[in-house]
Amino acid sequence: MDALFAKADAIQPVGKRRKTFHHSSSSSKPKKHDPNTDFTYQSVLAHTSIPKSLQNFPAQEDVPSHKHIANKTQAARAKALVEETDLMMDDAGRMEVEGEMERTWRIGQDEIVKIAGQEASKGRREWKLDGGPYRSRYTRNGRHLAIIGRNGHAATFDWQTGTLHTELQLQETCRDITFLQDHSFFAVAQKKYVFIYDRDGVEIHCLKAHIEPTRLEFLPYHWLLATIGNSGYLKYQDTSTGQLVTEHRTRFGACNAMTQNLHNAVIHLGHQNGQVTLWTPNLPHPAVQLLAHLGPVTSVSVDPSNGGRYMATAGRDGTVKVWDCRNWKGSVREWTVRGGGDPEVTWSQRGSLAVAAGGHVNVYNPPSIHTPFHVRTPPPLYVTHPIPHRPLTSVRFCPFQDVLTIGHNAGLSSILVPGSGEPNFDSTEADPFENRKARSEREVKALLDKIQPDLITLDAEFVGSLAPPSNLTTGPTIDGKPSADIPFARLPRFERLKVSGQMDETELSDGEPVVEDGLPADAEAKKVAREEKEKKKMRGKGKSLKRYLRKQRKNVIDPKALAIRAKLEKQKSDRKRAREVAIGGGGDAEGERKRSALDRFKRSD
Repeated sequence: MDALFAKADAIQPVGKRRKTFHHSSSSSKPKKHDPNTDFTYQSVLAHTSIPKSLQNFPAQEDVPSHKHIANKTQAARAKALVEETDLMMDDAGRMEVEGEMERTWRIGQDEIVKIAGQEASKGRREWKLDGGPYRSRYTRNGRHLAIIGRNGHAATFDWQTGTLHTELQLQETCRDITFLQDHSFFAVAQKKYVFIYDRDGVEIHCLKAHIEPTRLEFLPYHWLLATIGNSGYLKYQDTSTGQLVTEHRTRFGACNAMTQNLHNAVIHLGHQNGQVTLWTPNLPHPAVQLLAHLGPVTSVSVDPSNGGRYMATAGRDGTVKVWDCRNWKGSVREWTVRGGGDPEVTWSQRGSLAVAAGGHVNVYNPPSIHTPFHVRTPPPLYVTHPIPHRPLTSVRFCPFQDVLTIGHNAGLSSILVPGSGEPNFDSTEADPFENRKARSEREVKALLDKIQPDLITLDAEFVGSLAPPSNLTTGPTIDGKPSADIPFARLPRFERLKVSGQMDETELSDGEPVVEDGLPADAEAKKVAREEKEKKKMRGKGKSLKRYLRKQRKNVIDPKALAIRAKLEKQKSDRKRAREVAIGGGGDAEGERKRSALDRFKRSD
């Protein structure tokens, strides 16, 4: 590389010509090397240096040390990092009042738009659409928005730039919509089945196993599409392989409220009888079941800011309740909403709770929501906004933005809620500014890091933990296997008998009759035993299991069986002796000799 640099620097400009000197042979003398005029030497010298370890520095004596002086630069840098961390964790971005008589909920959206920046004010929009009421869903990075009307109007677009991806008129009843891994695919819960469309609006799949769906949820880390319908079946569809992973019969009828816990991927369902159930793919029954309301549950949401610790539910009885998912001993806080109708609740990334009921939307801020309060009064109000278009069917916070989208009968309305969105995003998880190449790489990485459905549990920290050692363990095993600590209950029956000392290790000979249930194994005994078993037999109760246990009884030491075995051996020896005496004629020496194969041809006297 140094030689290339030297050659490049040694090249002179084209305009300059090299001067040539012609000396006579008599006056020619060898010139001394001048480093100042050697371009190659100067180029190499500019790009090379002697390592410090090889340089000879003169030893300095009496150099003063300043160890007693603190490193102010490093301390200032550490202080700046701490301040930056505190800034990321505090409540920056929220509205604050100056006097005691002022309230934040008195500030309207017009004043917030004037105070907010130019980019933030773009979130305040009104979409007037026909075919409502509407429901909405954002992508994980908060860049794209999907809307669905009750009458079949579906659309997906980039709400920040206004770029429309697709718009469909499905001409039938549609109940919900959700994006899959990104904005390139979305699923629609239509009248009879679930349909999957691509970004251009082309129908890709029709999931006929999901009948009359009402709500959809996509688990991004497991690539599972969870649906619930009027039939009451919760079904999980693997979108990477196209297989139906599992389906659970809830036995609670039609369900219109479903959400997921982003922390552990547990599905929360709200039923018509006022119960809330928590489901995982590996359990056929609900992991948690509680009575939340006195009427049908209309909305369920889980707080993503605290690791899924708190859950908010709203019922048709007009109450909103906040639950602690760690103990389920009762609601942390509850209050009554005005206006009637079906209330809708949702949490933001910073823990703000939005409640849409009647003709207005109220937003509450933590920590007042999580503080236990036994009186049924609402927490301090943060932002409120009236919407005259009833009913209010959905509320969604935009990720990484201070925007709340409300779906109603006349379209959609987006309002600004300062401090509700997370300002710091992780580009490896969800990047609002990702391009096409970054999106494809993230999709491939997500497929490689796909989590199996069996790992979904209530306690997310259970995976990877060590199992507690059992007290009932045995050491070495049989059949040449290495020694291992196995619980006694998991040992095979042969090993359990051997460990407990109840196994009969004496082997039976080939000609020895088999003893079953303490009776001889001859024809008459077998017939009697079979008749007794037919009398005592329970119809349809584990026939194969009983046959297996009957075969294994020969290894059990039974005193009765041992006595019968000794009696059979004695009878066998007596019969043999009597037969030899009868053949030999009195038990002489000739009769006691061993018979040969030619004895059958002897004439009898």
